[in-house]
Amino acid sequence: MNKAAWIVVVWLWAWLPAPAPAQPGPYESGEKLTGERAIDALVLHRLEELKIPPAAVCSDGVFLRRAYLDVIGTLPTAKEAREFLQDKAPNKRALLIDRLLERDEFADYWAMKWANLLRVKAEFPINLWPNAAQAYSRWIRTAVKANKPYDQFARELLTGGGSNFYAPEVNFYRAVQGRGPDVLAQAVALTFMGERAGKWPKDRLAGLAGFFAQVGYKATAQWKEEIVYWDPSIDIAKATSRPAGAGPVFPDGTPAVIPAGRDPREVFADWLVSPKNPGFAPVMANRVWSWLLGRGIVNEPDDFRPDNPPANPELLALLSREFVAARYDVKSLFRLILNSRTYQLSPLPPSRRPEAAANFAYYPLRPLEAEVLIDALDQITGTSEKYTSAIPEPFTFIPESMRAIALPDGSITSTFLDLFGRPPRDSGLESERTTRVSAAQRLHMLNSSHVQKKIERSWQIMKLGQLRTNTPAAVGEIYLTVLSRFPTAEELKALGPYIQQPTRKVNEAGQDLIWSLINSDEFLYRH
Repeated sequence: MNKAAWIVVVWLWAWLPAPAPAQPGPYESGEKLTGERAIDALVLHRLEELKIPPAAVCSDGVFLRRAYLDVIGTLPTAKEAREFLQDKAPNKRALLIDRLLERDEFADYWAMKWANLLRVKAEFPINLWPNAAQAYSRWIRTAVKANKPYDQFARELLTGGGSNFYAPEVNFYRAVQGRGPDVLAQAVALTFMGERAGKWPKDRLAGLAGFFAQVGYKATAQWKEEIVYWDPSIDIAKATSRPAGAGPVFPDGTPAVIPAGRDPREVFADWLVSPKNPGFAPVMANRVWSWLLGRGIVNEPDDFRPDNPPANPELLALLSREFVAARYDVKSLFRLILNSRTYQLSPLPPSRRPEAAANFAYYPLRPLEAEVLIDALDQITGTSEKYTSAIPEPFTFIPESMRAIALPDGSITSTFLDLFGRPPRDSGLESERTTRVSAAQRLHMLNSSHVQKKIERSWQIMKLGQLRTNTPAAVGEIYLTVLSRFPTAEELKALGPYIQQPTRKVNEAGQDLIWSLINSDEFLYRH
């Protein structure tokens, strides 16, 4: 067959619907996507235009695990899973979402997400130093925990001044690889505008840099302390290498008017967080959508530009309007997306066409982040990890009870976190996190003494000592603990003969079952 014929065959194959499973199994419910909710109506309309069928709504077991992992970066316990699965309330999904948004782990997990973007790292090349990194991390977590309005969060980061120990938000201007106005401008554009300003025309970047040309730094007598302040004595034109008298220019091309005695950063912050600014609310709405559904409406979420348009402009506009109407209430935005049936679709693709993924026809499979994965393993087995830093200071002492999602400093790490793609926090780009599963990762899960020792020490093995005498109940407990669902009849039938072999030790059977489940794609991936 010639090349042209192969192209036709592949094209026709992509347009064929994906084969439907013989039965829904543990992943789908019988519910179909409808347009009752505004988000779902816009997604469904776009899919109908493309002639792509949406996936069915996911099962309760899938939703439970997905919501826990996506909202709090934590697996449900067997007790939590059982209670939810046996709950008959029609609104139990919405109630679960509300509970998860109020848990402490929500603050831990989303502070971790922001710490990646804000480069909270003590060591090279950011060099915040441990005490400042810890203070900055606490400030971020406190803001997330209090659900600080996003416009206020951004304004405080942009206009902060004072000691990096006692006004931790000023570390935004220290957590960059350089202190020139252009470097600061690029960090601002990336974080709050979702744009990679290093690719802008020089004049446009220089105009934005003018707002940050008068950021000054001053050391104190206290070790590693630094004051960040507004220094009006700095000539903006000279600092940005522009003609004499040239002042800051907003990214939309409008020259800024800076009143006498006012910090230019405050003028920029006023412009940025204005509800009329089309480059602020949509960026955050798109980030949250990307974090929850695996890809942005604009993809990548930090690559907004004219030649990278949103896949569904009306959907992004809806999220932005709702976000602004809620006065930048971040949890309100979460709640809006999480309660949509689009978020709750099955992970089984209804079509092979790439447009299906780009237009959210199903929930995409994604590997668990390194921090979430190791925390899940520790939770399942009742073990802990040791995290260390190359800087031997009291600020880097981490108790063994601390979970990876709560680590306050990107320099505090472990071999496991490095192997499984934890981002280095050097650039603030979402793409810093490695999401491709490697052979080394698979081998570590399958063969390493690190994972095997966790399984051997697992409290689950002791708890399930009566494995042979009540196989369905014991196996069900393990499935609830690891996969957050009950085993199917087929799985119980397959496991029974293996577990009941007279020559097999009870502990060995339990260890083998846990080992097999934690190495399954169902455990290793969000779905």
